Amino acid sequence: MPSLIIMRHAKAVDRMEAEDDFERGLTARGHEDAARAAQAMTEAGLKADYALVSPARRTRETFKPLAAIFPGAQLESPMALYHASKEMLERAVDDALANGASAIVLVGHNPGIGEFAHALASRADAMDSMPYGWPTSAAIAFDLDGPDLNRPTRTFLFNPKA
Repeated sequence: MPSLIIMRHAKAVDRMEAEDDFERGLTARGHEDAARAAQAMTEAGLKADYALVSPARRTRETFKPLAAIFPGAQLESPMALYHASKEMLERAVDDALANGASAIVLVGHNPGIGEFAHALASRADAMDSMPYGWPTSAAIAFDLDGPDLNRPTRTFLFNPKA
């Protein structure tokens, strides 16, 4: 059964503190929250063999502790994931599943990543405890009905603000 983990990047420095949006790195809290999310995923027994990560600095830094717990994951960082819409993210996951990925971790940006997480939670009839919006470092995981994203089952939720 395929699975999908969706995570928003961790807390990044303010836009005014970086040369440009693409190069915004994580704050100290962001690094801590990304590590906490990775620990929660480890404790939940989550797996990933394929990683879709926006190429922006803050998403790459968020993925670093995840890479340690998913050491064999094939990493893809297409520019199309930078501020991708929900539809673009769904297409990227569909393509990965069609190409043989069975356990995907997706790290991206709001609003698209939060909209995608909420859409799948709604399809799973699992909106309980879903955080408003989609805070930095929030993560959710689903088991999928084959390559079909229309009948997911929520298996994990990490809300760093809870």
